[in-house]
Amino acid sequence: MPELERLAIRHAPALLHFEQVNRAYFARFVPDRGDDYFAEFTDRLVGLLTEQETGQCHFHVLVDDDGTVLGRFNLVDVADGSAVLGYRVAERATGRGLAREGVHRVCALARRSTGCTGWSPRPRWRIRPRWRCSGGRASCRSRRSCSAASPPSGTSSTSPDHVGQAARAGVP
Repeated sequence: MPELERLAIRHAPALLHFEQVNRAYFARFVPDRGDDYFAEFTDRLVGLLTEQETGQCHFHVLVDDDGTVLGRFNLVDVADGSAVLGYRVAERATGRGLAREGVHRVCALARRSTGCTGWSPRPRWRIRPRWRCSGGRASCRSRRSCSAASPPSGTSSTSPDHVGQAARAGVP
């Protein structure tokens, strides 16, 4: 079973490979990150890790037994017991429930890290997707399975189950 790990500099080669191999696949659903993203990958990663140390975001990778990155799961804009959830899963890893499992694990980590013991109508930790689920998509089921809070009104989802909002919003 793949392991969800907090993003660290040791993941750089596998994460870069994940992004390169899936670049065209992700670009079918969200805007391409462009060549500069890949040329400046290490600098960007160091910046993310520095930001992660502030506690305002938490980046995770889903790593297979052989060290291959199968997905990214991020909590950003962490404040006042809430965060925005985003994720991306590799094309070769779709259809295996990894998005749902990764979202579930990130939500569990969020609950533990804040001391929240469960969900209530007024949870101490809310996951705020950036768009409304529009019926039946696995991504919607993934977020619902960890009791994600309703997103802001007036937003809608056009992304498939394996490319979460962080990629759409430009969150690396």
